[in-house]
Amino acid sequence: MNDTLKLLQNHRSVRHFKDYPISEETLKELILSGQSAASSNFVQAYTVIHVKDPEKRKIMADIAGGQKHVLEAPLFLVFVADLERARISCSLHEEAFMEGQTEAFIIATVDTALMAQNLMVAAESMGLGGVYIGALRNNPEVVSNLLDLPDHTYPLFGMCLGYPAEENEIKPRLPLGAVLKTDSYLFATEVPTLKDYDDITEAYYGKRTTANRSDNYTKQLSRMFSKPLRPHMKAYLATKKLNLT
Repeated sequence: MNDTLKLLQNHRSVRHFKDYPISEETLKELILSGQSAASSNFVQAYTVIHVKDPEKRKIMADIAGGQKHVLEAPLFLVFVADLERARISCSLHEEAFMEGQTEAFIIATVDTALMAQNLMVAAESMGLGGVYIGALRNNPEVVSNLLDLPDHTYPLFGMCLGYPAEENEIKPRLPLGAVLKTDSYLFATEVPTLKDYDDITEAYYGKRTTANRSDNYTKQLSRMFSKPLRPHMKAYLATKKLNLT
């Protein structure tokens, strides 16, 4: 176990921050670290927007279901999956940009997520903590308008960062055997593995120091995936000329 492994396996979401500012130099180092992530074909299909305007933050906090940390975090970033740069590149070489390609959409989404996770790990290595805000996609159109996003882009998620004011417990991840398999999916092992994991997560939720509750992993997934998940996203993506073909 080296320091990098300890850092990665010590990750936990942080939503309460000390009232310490994050310097511009620190922000630049975080962005540079994020940019060092792998990128499909070197596309680097992302843009990061540092949101400082309190009114814009308030609107985004409301969009995210009233998550106060969006408004209160020392640093709030929005990660934008960005194919507009690819369109511009095509125009510079008098090539027609093909809109709405599913593979291009996947490339932009994956590139942005990899960049963000690199940035999060870099932040944690500097003593910062943070949390992703996927709930910006509750109303991506308003977020796009607030940030003046052009066509061929969409806000993937936000990220709150700051110096942690408290240390939360680490959520127990799925057992290794559930995610690492050899040569085959081994479907028959899924149900007993999940039932064992339910016992672990139920114990975690019951004894954690904040927001403890009676819950487990499969209950969470059942609640989430038994109803429509942001069905407005398909129509929104079409308005940004990211409709998938």
